[in-house]
Amino acid sequence: MKKQLILALAIAAAPFAASADGHSYTYIEGGYAQLNQELPQVEGFRIDDAEAAGFFIGGSAALGETFHVFGSYRNGDDDIGVSSPVFGDLGDAGIDMNQAIVGLGYHHSLSQRTDLITELSYLSTEIDVENDGEGSVDGDDFRVAVGVRHLIADNVDIWAKGNYTDGDVYDSAFSATLGLQYHLTPVWGIVGEAELGDEFTQVTVGMRASF
Repeated sequence: MKKQLILALAIAAAPFAASADGHSYTYIEGGYAQLNQELPQVEGFRIDDAEAAGFFIGGSAALGETFHVFGSYRNGDDDIGVSSPVFGDLGDAGIDMNQAIVGLGYHHSLSQRTDLITELSYLSTEIDVENDGEGSVDGDDFRVAVGVRHLIADNVDIWAKGNYTDGDVYDSAFSATLGLQYHLTPVWGIVGEAELGDEFTQVTVGMRASF
């Protein structure tokens, strides 16, 4: 009876123990997104920063043992307060923010639990003012990121990256990305990620299915 119990426990724990041998770079995910952006100011007016809440979807696919492709889409909306020293509160203006990212990544094992990650990606960002096409901002940017991904436990995966983004929307911007995944099963996990920059932050929380 004891041997049967030990065998059953070993079989149940095997999927998580196996995950310690490496990280999955093939997955799909989705959930809640919060996109906070410092907006350009116009002389004579005060424009509040955007805190756009919405959703995100994303995924990654391994290409052999060292490369992977990835992509994501994030969307959120907010009502932005506009005021003027002369006219006072001018009310709210609705905005819609969305960002699409596609990229290529390289991962190299530093140990059984730790990978070095480097990424090159393209970002397409749009910030649209409702009922005012002339108030929209959109542009293309490129990003380089370097970081590490580490299993701090057989079912807890964390990562940290430093990012450099430059182009139309982000002007030589540095940011840091911190993420965590808690594996509920060998496939399903709860995932959260935050990107922190001088003029923007992005936070996502959702579910990930790894394969």
